[in-house]
Amino acid sequence: MTPAARLAEGLVELGLDLGAAKQQGLLDYLSLLGRWNRTYNLTSVRAELAMVSAHLLDSLSLLPYLGSPSSLADLGSGAGLPGIPLALARPEMAVKLIESTQKKAGFLTQAKIDLELKNVSVHCARAETLETSENWQPVEAVVSRAFADLASFVRIGSALLAPAGRLLAMKGQHPTEEIAALPPDWRVCDCVALKVPWLAAQRHLIIIERT
Repeated sequence: MTPAARLAEGLVELGLDLGAAKQQGLLDYLSLLGRWNRTYNLTSVRAELAMVSAHLLDSLSLLPYLGSPSSLADLGSGAGLPGIPLALARPEMAVKLIESTQKKAGFLTQAKIDLELKNVSVHCARAETLETSENWQPVEAVVSRAFADLASFVRIGSALLAPAGRLLAMKGQHPTEEIAALPPDWRVCDCVALKVPWLAAQRHLIIIERT
């Protein structure tokens, strides 16, 4: 099976209708990631078919639960996951990629240029410093993929969030203890067991909002 065929089949399983141009953008991103990965070791997943599932489909699996925010920040974006797949799927949504490691931020900047992602901005900084930046505009959603424990994610992510915004944490196993340790002014409004095609590992999406 080709990466294109696996992506198309996986999108059907996820119930997502992304046209040919968006699918090609996702594949172009995967190709760019593969080339950079040979030098910079951005991800431990190296086989293309495995990357379709572990990176593209995993990132896109939260789309049905994202709502319609006009702006989103990807906290600890790394190689652009899930931010770049979300930006490709939702070109009308402004996506801010936050990554403090310079080599990873360099890749994100190159991906923005090569993929012509006009809705993406790259912020090479620690997230804690952005809230005091005069150029930072609060976003309607903050997402993370295996970023930190939920309490830390809430502490850091909430400072970047608009008052009515939501935090979305992508996790592996259900984080029962982390949920119990959330600050009292935050609550889990939804916890979804995600089913990612060809991915055997458990995946959960924890959606958090102010009480």
